[in-house]
Amino acid sequence: MDTPFSTLIRVASHEQHTEAETSTFMSDLLGGRLEVEAFARYTEQLWFVYAALEGAAESLKADPVAGPFIQPELFRTAELERDLAHLRGPGWRAGVRALPATAAYATRVEECARDWPAGYVAHHYTRYLGDLSGGQIIRDKAERTWGFERKGDGVRFYVFEQITNPAAFKRGYRELLDGVDADDLEKQRIIDECKRAFDFNGAVFRELEGEFPLSA
Repeated sequence: MDTPFSTLIRVASHEQHTEAETSTFMSDLLGGRLEVEAFARYTEQLWFVYAALEGAAESLKADPVAGPFIQPELFRTAELERDLAHLRGPGWRAGVRALPATAAYATRVEECARDWPAGYVAHHYTRYLGDLSGGQIIRDKAERTWGFERKGDGVRFYVFEQITNPAAFKRGYRELLDGVDADDLEKQRIIDECKRAFDFNGAVFRELEGEFPLSA
């Protein structure tokens, strides 16, 4: 492949990416048309996904394909738990529940981590590069809509304190993608899994929309 893999994966998944980020639920959330409960419920779903992503990280550190992507400065689980304690109170664990789409998403991440590390990379890329980019828009909207302290409890998930230069970090991440240890056929499989990851996100948004429909 002459085109850098990071470019191929971004272009090939653009349609699914756009569908997910322009979902009705996300549009309503960013438009300030939903209450903070919807934001809290979305944060719950993220916790299940990142528990799957990061729960597998230690076992993948030595993997030739996935290992280079295991970077602790990206980890979000602790921040999500702090956010949920702020949003739900100290007993938040007793009340969180995964939507069916979220459970399927987390299960697929765990399957890839266990059986196909290159597929895990597709999910890693889809989540973390999105968090470093569009996630910052969500944080800003949440702060302004529901009054969270800037980069404080409630939105710490979106704050990467250990990454001082996000643009440089993303360039380095794309270089890792470009150097991924996979042949062209395997790279196409990774691209397909990336599309699938965006589809999982879209399914979560549709189920959240069902829980938080706007009244006519």
